[in-house]
Amino acid sequence: MSELKDTGTAVRIAEVVRGGFVESVHLGHAVVVDGDGKVVWAAGDPGVTMLPRSSAKPLQAVASQRAGAGLSGTLLAVACGSHTGEEFHVEAVDAILDRAGLPRESLRNVADYPEDLPARYRLVRAGGEPAPVYMNCSGKHAAMLAACVVNGWDLDGYLEPAHPMQRLVVETVERLSGETVPLTVTDGCGAPCPAVTLTGLARSFGRIAAAPAGTADGDVATVMRAHPEYVGGTGHVNTRFAQLAPGAVVKGGAEGVLVAALPDGTAVAVKCLDGNPRAGTAVAVHALRAAGADLPGLGELTELAVTGGGLPVGRIDITVKGQS
Repeated sequence: MSELKDTGTAVRIAEVVRGGFVESVHLGHAVVVDGDGKVVWAAGDPGVTMLPRSSAKPLQAVASQRAGAGLSGTLLAVACGSHTGEEFHVEAVDAILDRAGLPRESLRNVADYPEDLPARYRLVRAGGEPAPVYMNCSGKHAAMLAACVVNGWDLDGYLEPAHPMQRLVVETVERLSGETVPLTVTDGCGAPCPAVTLTGLARSFGRIAAAPAGTADGDVATVMRAHPEYVGGTGHVNTRFAQLAPGAVVKGGAEGVLVAALPDGTAVAVKCLDGNPRAGTAVAVHALRAAGADLPGLGELTELAVTGGGLPVGRIDITVKGQS
């Protein structure tokens, strides 16, 4: 196992300024790797051990595809995403289960209401209740179950770390990151979540983004680019990033994680140490640009207003200073 560094030496990556007063400060880490997986720019500690949380979903989707899940198009895209529970997301998850001959009750992720507020209100008005299918991780779980059906693996225990599905996830993360997974924890949805370094996470996405079509890695990148609305949702920041930077493969995770990769394999990963994601996307764009990436048209993701009384009264300044 590799050495664990759970916080590292963080740096000031962003300041929240209200009325000219620095109200809050975000500390964290950021790293950019090139198409060969080498670090070309970093701030803080790029070797910090971190939990990718939902940013691991594309890697988990690669594992499901390698195991024979056989998904494509929007069905594979929703398996890579943290969907917001809009009706088209739920239909895609149901379609994965239907193809595998499984009922919704097979899902072992926690029950939730849709994150998307209009969808949540419609569900409540119709008398609906929280259910696993509405939870943002249900696509990932449905894909794992589909792979289990193909292989004849136990369905009830598919979230156990020793289950063949989860062992394949760890193997996939290690292959793509070039690292040994030092530990596995339980994610919020109940699935195992393997730890990696921040550099390892960026390298993994870079390899997926540059992978050839027709491979499990390349097919995941293809559907994330083609269907970003299934990776997040209407207006979701991950979806907007992919829409504004065509060819980008983007995924956020809980506790302030964001990773994005460009078609040539250049990739950035950000970890905000306080777990707040509000500055992470802007830091990622700043880091990619600092490393030489040409990313026009991302202004709406980098101009972060602080409001008071419904009006702009300040801003979030990206203060991260990295080294090439």
